[in-house]
Order: sequence, then C-alpha cells, then structure tokens
Amino acid sequence: MTSSKTLMAAAAALLVAAPLAFASPVLAADAVKAKAKPAAAAPAAAPAPAPQPLQLGPPLPGVCLFSQERAVGGSAAGQAANQRMQQLRAQVTAELGPEKTSLEADVKAYQAAAPTLPQDQQQQKGAALQKRYQDLEGKANLRQRELEATMQGALRQIAGNLEPIVRGVVQARSCSILLNADSAIYAANPAMDVTEAVVTELNVKFPTITFDREHLDQAAPQQR
Repeated sequence: MTSSKTLMAAAAALLVAAPLAFASPVLAADAVKAKAKPAAAAPAAAPAPAPQPLQLGPPLPGVCLFSQERAVGGSAAGQAANQRMQQLRAQVTAELGPEKTSLEADVKAYQAAAPTLPQDQQQQKGAALQKRYQDLEGKANLRQRELEATMQGALRQIAGNLEPIVRGVVQARSCSILLNADSAIYAANPAMDVTEAVVTELNVKFPTITFDREHLDQAAPQQR
C-alpha cells in the first residue's frame, strides 16, 4: 500500500533541511563585491476578501480518504523523528562550523596580504585555500547526504508500522475505496477521512522512534 512516491511525499512532514553548502572563498586579493541596490518597495496590495466556507455534501458510503503526510507528521513517532533530525543537524553544524570559521579567517588574511606577496606565493597560498574549501564542501555534501539517508530510514520505519494499521482501519470502516488525500483531492467531507483514526492507533503501537545519523563514508568500503 505504501509506494516509494508516497513515502517520499511523507518526507515533507519531517524536517526538510537546507543544504549544508558553503560559498566559495574569493581568493583574488583585488576582488571587490558590488553592493546591490535595495529594491523599491512594492505598493501594498488590497486585502483579498475572505473566502466563503465550502459547503460539502454528506459522506459517501464506502469511500475513505487517508493522508500519509498528515499521519507521519502528526504522529508521536513522526514528531520524535523531527526532533531527532534537528539534533543531528545541529551536531553536523557544530562539527563543520569551526573549520568553516577558520577557513574564512585565513581567506581574509590572505586577501589582506596578497598584494605584498610575490606572484608564486600568491598562487601557492591561493591554491591551498581553494583545496581547503573543496575539502570542506565535500564534507558538507557528504553530511547532507547522510542526513537525507537518515531521514529516509526513519520514514521507512514509521511507514512499516503504519501499513498494517491503515489496512486494519480500512477494513474496520468497510471502505470500498481508499483515496490518497495528499493528491488529487481538493476537498471532501471529513467524516470520510480515516487519518486521525490511524494516527491514534499508531501512537499506541509505535509511540516513538530512535536512530543515529547514517555514516556513508564508513558504509561505502563495505559495499565494494
């Protein structure tokens, strides 16, 4: 019942981390950044009229809806996974932060001293700084992939526990058809939505989740 597409969609319910990228240092001593002119403020738009409540018809017998995104994000296990991902991301930031700060300081020092250095020393020091940047960027990209792999592993654990609960609720409600509320459904009578019933049962059977960050740099040699 749980497809790879719906599993990927459920990832939106967990922490969506921004890439751990670093801007390339400017290694030329005479580089000057142009200051962008602030954009003119756009005139304030008139407030849109409040939409009228949508009047829905009665629930359709045998038709049920289920949102995996809301089930994952609203469950106790999904919230625990979200908190754990924030902790792991903070650990990665703490790991890379000092190296990034050191590199930025050395780049500034190089930019200040470069005009007085011979050409060969400029090239040598600039190349060394660029190498440090590339190494740091590679490490940041690796950590980003590890965080993504970790999140997908947590989602698979939650989805594995979710699957039999969804089946049980569908059978208990005598659903003849189960619609995916995360796509192709604009609005429906909430009485047909079984998501909350699934979340309630999931919180009892799978109340939390624990995991550590994946380490792809260690796993790669074992896969050869």
